[in-house]
Amino acid sequence: MLIRKIPRFLILLLFTSLLASACQPAGMPLESGALATSASQGQAAALPDSGQAAAQATPSYPRRPLYSPGELVDYTAQGGDTLQLLARRFNTSVAEILEANTFIPASATTMPAGMPMKIPIYYLPLWGSPYRILPDSLFVNGPAQVNFNTQEFIDKRTGWLKYYETYVSHANRSGAQIVDMVARDYSVSPRLLLALLEYKSGALSQPSLPAAQEEFALGGEGWSHKGLYLQLTWAANLLNNSYYGFKNMQLSQLEFHDGRIENFDPWQNAASVSLMFYFNTVFEYPEYLQAISPEGFARIYASLFGDPWQNEQAHIPGSLVQPEFILPFQPGDVWALTGGPHTAWGIGNPLAALDFAPPSKTSGCVPSGVWATAVSPGVVVRSEEGQVMLDLDGDGDERTGWNVFYLHVGTESRVPLGVVMKQGDPIGHPSCEGGAATGTHIHIARKYNGEWVSAEGMGGVLAFTLEGWEAHNGRQPYLGTLTRFSQVVTACTCSNAASFIQSDRRAPEASR
Repeated sequence: MLIRKIPRFLILLLFTSLLASACQPAGMPLESGALATSASQGQAAALPDSGQAAAQATPSYPRRPLYSPGELVDYTAQGGDTLQLLARRFNTSVAEILEANTFIPASATTMPAGMPMKIPIYYLPLWGSPYRILPDSLFVNGPAQVNFNTQEFIDKRTGWLKYYETYVSHANRSGAQIVDMVARDYSVSPRLLLALLEYKSGALSQPSLPAAQEEFALGGEGWSHKGLYLQLTWAANLLNNSYYGFKNMQLSQLEFHDGRIENFDPWQNAASVSLMFYFNTVFEYPEYLQAISPEGFARIYASLFGDPWQNEQAHIPGSLVQPEFILPFQPGDVWALTGGPHTAWGIGNPLAALDFAPPSKTSGCVPSGVWATAVSPGVVVRSEEGQVMLDLDGDGDERTGWNVFYLHVGTESRVPLGVVMKQGDPIGHPSCEGGAATGTHIHIARKYNGEWVSAEGMGGVLAFTLEGWEAHNGRQPYLGTLTRFSQVVTACTCSNAASFIQSDRRAPEASR
């Protein structure tokens, strides 16, 4: 079904990203040919008619009591929780949370998962379902996915995805390869993508799909979403927008197709909120209620991959800190901040990336002989058209630990795969390669254990910091600033004096 209503936060992100972008990270090459089927459960049972998870009866969920203002409620910290984020969810303040939990220092960054807390709550009306569908650690393409082999899993199934093949991004690719490509680019779990394909279109169990549904297996309609690859990129982008929108305090409620509004339960987690957002986009209300219930998507996921909450391991630890980063260019160089916090990949959230452009006498996409450099030591685990991924923990897997993503790296002299980098080593030359761009520049973004870390930080902490310069959001994506003490650099594609920033570290020769 077509999207009927989009929350204001997403309209703003989508509009400004398309209108004012310094770069558009995700290209979406068209594909030819597609297959799809009707929804099923695990091995078998096809659901009625169109294959959507049509509810036989509208499920209900327990309602929270009417709490007294400031009443202390029990809460168990989830990975990635911060005091600022909890204050927003429970309609309270950081000061009140600290007063109720005197063991937490005011300087705390992320809360340790599993830590019991007391939260002063101030009731908001219209709270939605408290049922949590999926842990955040199984939403991202993180450590939990390291030993998962998408192709082997699909090969053991009988559904249409096993036989799917089409041309995407300069090559013929199988369904498994397309799932893995989208999972890597958007850093969304391949298991989650497979379970959504099964729930919505029986991809793992049904041999065929009615012709009318062939091109729209995940519910995104319109010519720009036709075929498996574009359905997956559409869905992954939608999921990321709501997952990071909830985590970064931009998304707090759902608006249903009939105009009703529901606030997310304060105990909810980002992965479950993201799935609620997706199901509200593609289903009418009765089907939505079925999908978010224990008998809906959660049952399909468990039938494929086991109980997601058994032995759940949080992917964001307590007291997380960013390694010490330098600016991504050589000592003494002056570049321009041409893009403040904006999408790492896709459109909208996560606002995890910054853009830097080298000095140039000519605007636009022109060759550059200057070097973009490694912000931290690491090993190159991805080097392909326009892209370099630097793995900082050195294990060779971008799904674990800190990673830094570079986009628009020119092909000529680009650092090859497997090279061990020292901080400040050359990565490659800035360019326009790897995605749409208005001019030569470098786009950089951070991930930790598969989670994109927003440039302004995670729930108010962990701002993207380079040589002491901290990133701050602007009034819309691509605007924003870098600040260091009283100094402020303001992002602008015009590369004016206010956007100039200099690396004032000393070159290695000067330090000896």
